[in-house]
Formats: sequence, C-alpha cells, structure tokens
Amino acid sequence: MLSKAEREKCADILLEAERVKKQATQLSTTYPGITIEDAYTISGIVTQRKIAAGAKLVGHKVGLTSKAMQASSQIDEPDFGYLVDSQLVMDGAKVKHADYCVPRVEAELTFILGKPLKGPGVSLTDVLRATEYVVPSIEIIDARVQNPRKIFDTVSDNGAAAGLVMGGRPVRPMDVDLRWVGAIMFRNSEIEETGLAAGVLGHPAMGVAWLANKLGSLGTTLEAGHVVLSGSFIRPVWANVGDTLHADFGPLGSVSVHFV
Repeated sequence: MLSKAEREKCADILLEAERVKKQATQLSTTYPGITIEDAYTISGIVTQRKIAAGAKLVGHKVGLTSKAMQASSQIDEPDFGYLVDSQLVMDGAKVKHADYCVPRVEAELTFILGKPLKGPGVSLTDVLRATEYVVPSIEIIDARVQNPRKIFDTVSDNGAAAGLVMGGRPVRPMDVDLRWVGAIMFRNSEIEETGLAAGVLGHPAMGVAWLANKLGSLGTTLEAGHVVLSGSFIRPVWANVGDTLHADFGPLGSVSVHFV
C-alpha cells in the first residue's frame, strides 16, 4: 500500500499526463506496491482536484463489465470512474484528437437517474425504478499511462474515462427490453464492432446496481440527475485523426463524434 504522499504524487503524474497529452510510465511500474485501494483513492484525488479547479461532478462510469475483459485484467468484478462536466461532448461534435493521448470509443447505454440510489442491497429492479430515462451513448476512453497496463493503472486513471457523447432517442427504462438493445459501431462508414447490451452483466442495469452497491460501501450515493455509463458491450474502437465514429442503436437512434 502507498503512503499519502505517494498517492498524491500519482495524482500529479496522471494530471500532468492529461495536461500535456503524453502517456506516463505505468504507476504499477513506478510504485510496485500499489493496491486497488490505492488506485481508487488516486482516482478520487484526481477528480477532487478537478472539482476544486471548477469542474462539476455529473456522474460515474462502470467498466470491465464483461467476463472476457475481467479475465484479461485478472479481476472478478467491474471497476468505476468519475464523470465531470468538462467530459460531456455534444452529439455530432468535432473534437480535437490532440486533446487525448490515445483515444478510442465504445458503445454504451447511459442511465439518467430520477431518484438517488445507495447500496448495499440495490437490485436490478431498484435501478429501473430510480432511472428517469436511458440514452444511447458513445464513451471516449483514453489511457494516460503506457502499455502494458495492469488493473491498478486503469483504476487509478479513472477507468480511462475521457468523454461522454449522448444522443439518439431517450427511452424510459421499462419501455424496451434493455438486454436486447443493440449497437453497430461504424468508423467512416465501415462497421468495426457490433454488440448487445446484455453483454453488460446480463442486463445493463446490473452495471448501475453494482456501482450503487460499490459506492454505498464507501459511503457515497448515486444522486438524482446524475448520469451513469453502464459499461460497454463492444470492444474499443480506435479513433484516428479525421475519423467519424457513428454508433447506430437501431430503434433508439444513433450518436456520433468526429475527430479532427
């Protein structure tokens, strides 16, 4: 486990990497004694510094929700990160590729909460009752540390959270069977990935339930009005300069972002 000073130094490293858009050496290499507890604390420190500088917390993201991704990261549960207002991107917007280190995108569903959720004991039906609506989304992910990354590096790096693009047709959580929501991810009109939302723990609302229970154990509540990215159900797709990434969610519409 790291000391308080070492955790603060890790936060310094990550914030500087994000500022200069250049990946830093893995924290797990620089600090081989790092633990998951350290990693979540570091992620929290980074977020609190951003809030102190004027950012607003707007929600959270859930990651590593598939069995395959968990196995590749050698863990047995998802992870989470924080979302602040500066990460929100308008549907169809042009974003600067140079604002990221190595951007990729994922197709996900975002849950907009109408009521607060706090664990322990939050279930799938609790999430559905608390959700005002669900929105098709693209998550922009980025890595502020170099490969090969360990789970400690990813968690410290806020679960690779970098941007959230919401669009398409918002739906009430009981109006559609969310398990069967599908997405086709295009890059410049070429299909790169496809998937179903059931890939997120069997039901995307289970990602939100896991988060509410995880945060509840830390004394934190998911607030009404906050957004929760429930986890990707496709593999990440690289975003290069000039690429348009377009996620088609069928009856729920589509969402896109263009990198310049």
